Amino acid sequence: MVIDLITLEKSPFPFAGSFAPSEIDLDIETTRLKNAVKVEGELTKRIVQTDVKGEIFAEVETECSRCLLAAELKLEIPFEAAFITAENYTEAKETELKEDDLDVSIFNGDKINVTELVREQILLNLPEQAFCRENCRGLCEKCGANRNLIDCNCEEKEVDPRWQGLRELKITK
Repeated sequence: MVIDLITLEKSPFPFAGSFAPSEIDLDIETTRLKNAVKVEGELTKRIVQTDVKGEIFAEVETECSRCLLAAELKLEIPFEAAFITAENYTEAKETELKEDDLDVSIFNGDKINVTELVREQILLNLPEQAFCRENCRGLCEKCGANRNLIDCNCEEKEVDPRWQGLRELKITK
């Protein structure tokens, strides 16, 4: 979805859209979009910058961090972004970066690509660790079996060899 700023008649301009999973390439092997991604928000055109705010709704399937099975996540992502043309952005070589500058994007021309904004927000809001369920037991360190599916009965009492010397120590009274 591309919004042409020249054709905007009123500000704020409300927008809503839906993107098929094939339209948004997350570029992560273990993560994919399950359904269409929905976005709704408004665009406010100002003198120097254009502000975009709204919310993204997406369902993602990724690997469980413990057992590697599929984990489903529902994302509701509120976002705010500012777009500034290259000629209006600072050209100083040494400029202190402020927290507000992290939400500023530089664009050329009179069009804003909302699809790229949605992709970026989804990637930024994916959790570092995802779990198939809250009490996931993960994989066995010895045999690699999924402990959620079977009880492999591997001995878990193996002592780290660095502590073996303490096991041989006997306390006398």
